[in-house]
Amino acid sequence: MKFGSTGSYVATEDLTVAVNAAVALERPLLVKGEPGTGKTELAREVAASLDTPIIEWHIKSTTRAHQGLYEYDAVSRLRDSQLGDERVNDVANYIRRGKLWQAFEAPARTVLLIDEIDKADIEFPNDLLQELDRMEFHVYETGETIRAAHRPVVIITSNNEKELPDAFLRRCFFHYIKFPDMETMKRIVALHHPDIKDSLLTTALTQFFEIRDQAGLKKKPSTSEVLDWLKLLLAEDLGAEDLRRDGADALPRLHGALLKNEQDVHLFERLAFMARRQG
Repeated sequence: MKFGSTGSYVATEDLTVAVNAAVALERPLLVKGEPGTGKTELAREVAASLDTPIIEWHIKSTTRAHQGLYEYDAVSRLRDSQLGDERVNDVANYIRRGKLWQAFEAPARTVLLIDEIDKADIEFPNDLLQELDRMEFHVYETGETIRAAHRPVVIITSNNEKELPDAFLRRCFFHYIKFPDMETMKRIVALHHPDIKDSLLTTALTQFFEIRDQAGLKKKPSTSEVLDWLKLLLAEDLGAEDLRRDGADALPRLHGALLKNEQDVHLFERLAFMARRQG
């Protein structure tokens, strides 16, 4: 089966090509892009499109690569030994399987999502090179080697907060999700709000892209944020005419869904002030 747009996800042609190429090459797909452009959701849609389960590993700043393989709970084993528990005779009772182990031992092919890899320590990607390359790893406590019964489709996301090592990049198929243009955004909105009036949609998206293009903006609103904004506009039963702004009112209606810090709110307030003075 090939990946493509689904009933709940709009995949551009270049993204479709990237996913299918990574699957064919049996390489991890490294996906970068602005926050809110659907990188995490992409993995879920790939799993749905390929009719496979998904295993999600969400990375934090404290996450270590070895946790994806397994963790040995030596403290619990020591406590049980002091209590005379017979479980201590089998070290396997104290091995906690990580997300890679779960994907490797799955009875059928899975999609393995390694989400926001750039949050972790800089050595994190390099520590997974061999395991992702060979699709196997060794459990030193039990002496066994875990090999993937079915090679998973590995999708790795990054918000580009830090550079990833060249050795890691060399083993991945890379794709950058560009921010949607007006027509692609309309297709995305149509999936979430199929009954929205064309006049409201056109006016709202025009205003949205004007906000994104505003010089000096600290955080540009994302795809997920414009969807939230449109949901609010529909809930308030606002029309295209309600969104029209003049120079004295530069802030958009319900701007809290789009502008997420005080600097950007103040920017639009200053623009409104300057427009009033000029008027």
